Amino acid sequence: MKGDFTPKLFSLVKAGISRETILKDVMSGVIVGIVALPLAIAFAIASGVSPEKGLVTAIVAGIIISALGGSRVQIGGPTGAFIVIVYGVVQVHGVDGLIIATFMAGFIMIAFGLARFGNFLKFIPYSLIVGFTSGIALIIFSSQIKDFLGLPIAEVPADFFDKWSVYVTHLDQVNYYAVAIAVTTVLITFYLQKFIKLIPGSIVAILLSTLFVQFFNIPVATIYSQFGEIPNAINMPGLPAMDFETVKSLIQPAFAIALLGSIESLLSAVVADSMIGGKHRSNMELVAQGAANSASALFGGIPATGAIARTATNVNNGGRTPIAGIVHAVVLLLVMLLFAPLAKLIPLACLAGILVVVAYHMSEWRQFRSILKGDRIDVIILLTTFFLTVVFDLVIAIQVGIVLSSFMFMNRMSQSVQVNNINIDQGRMERLFDEEDLEMPEGVALYEINGPLFFGAARQFQHTLTQIPSSTRVIILRMRYIPLIDATGYQTLKDIINSFHKQDIQVILSGVQDELVNDFERHGVLQVLDRKWVVKDIKQAFRLLH
Repeated sequence: MKGDFTPKLFSLVKAGISRETILKDVMSGVIVGIVALPLAIAFAIASGVSPEKGLVTAIVAGIIISALGGSRVQIGGPTGAFIVIVYGVVQVHGVDGLIIATFMAGFIMIAFGLARFGNFLKFIPYSLIVGFTSGIALIIFSSQIKDFLGLPIAEVPADFFDKWSVYVTHLDQVNYYAVAIAVTTVLITFYLQKFIKLIPGSIVAILLSTLFVQFFNIPVATIYSQFGEIPNAINMPGLPAMDFETVKSLIQPAFAIALLGSIESLLSAVVADSMIGGKHRSNMELVAQGAANSASALFGGIPATGAIARTATNVNNGGRTPIAGIVHAVVLLLVMLLFAPLAKLIPLACLAGILVVVAYHMSEWRQFRSILKGDRIDVIILLTTFFLTVVFDLVIAIQVGIVLSSFMFMNRMSQSVQVNNINIDQGRMERLFDEEDLEMPEGVALYEINGPLFFGAARQFQHTLTQIPSSTRVIILRMRYIPLIDATGYQTLKDIINSFHKQDIQVILSGVQDELVNDFERHGVLQVLDRKWVVKDIKQAFRLLH
């Protein structure tokens, strides 16, 4: 499609952007940049990497996603959805392994976009998305208990149940100062914006808790006590040393990062479209997301994608072009260059409180509950994906969820295909359809097929056609409501025709769509059935009987 791979910013600049729009975008970008600051730091820490990597990601990826993306208002950067994958990769392969996997994932996402997979990713079932998103939310919440309660645990296990077991054994060492800071942060983040719209509650919570800890010398862990200084500069681009074995070991997490990033970015873009009445370019968005992830890795960053909450904040504050996203990244760059030494004083309990709020919003518990009351198949997909995400691994959850969804879809499709035997008593007239008065000759069986004849429905199709009366000498297959036939369907059709011919039963194919007739030659159907037995409508089929 024309313009499918043209960044939205280029189109908007070409069409012209008013001065008033630019001013609104700049203001919105500043606000979103302030909102993104604590989240970028918190997501990095929760992912098991140093705080500055979150800032680097939000800066580098944020600029590229806005400049090259297919959405007018998408805000890109590190998100809570990636915490589980990133933490797992770091535990197994280290930070260098994560950087390489992110770099690889970027190229996979670019390939997704160039192959126009953006048109297909939108068909991933909502129950699957809610399942792994809710699972991620529970894992994020679990990962923050240590800092929320101020527990002196040197190493928290990665396993969900082991993690909670360790928490329980350390409950007698709760730091109540940390609990007070975390609870206050949750309350401020939740409720401040009901009274003050322009100032993010998370920023107020960070300022108050940091001042309180420093002024009163409160004994709680801070970024500095845990990670040391936060660099106020971005490293020169480069990649860790890698070889074929490294690439091979990281291909699975790279695909998981690419798939999750693609799903999250397009989901965020769809939400943004509904808010502004726009239409994003999904394939260009994937290309931009891929370029952003590879660039983020080059500068030592972590995976990035479209951030739904920050994108919504952008829209609500008047952002209408990618200029807002670029400004948001520039604001973060200035903060990193000028105020990074002060950010080291932020209490970890405060960041834990912010992430607990993020986990709550990610949990989608209302949608989770709603799906549980719905179709049995959706419930199975939801609970399976949720369970695998929490207990095992997000990579496994996504893979199994997609495979399970595909099987469920094929099952539904196969059930939707109907092969109806049109019974007419001998010597009687029956109006088969409103426009038809047809008399069924003796020894003729008429079957109506509705739905796509694909591999999922082939067995049902074949089984139904074996149940014909022994007196049958001609069988008419009415195919006007078959929109498509796949390779398995064609092979089954040929097998059926050959089987009937061996029984001296003539097959007539009626009402075949022109596109399918053209494919008959290519798939060998006309090699087993003469072209004269493929007719346009049922009346022609009946004329062949005389």
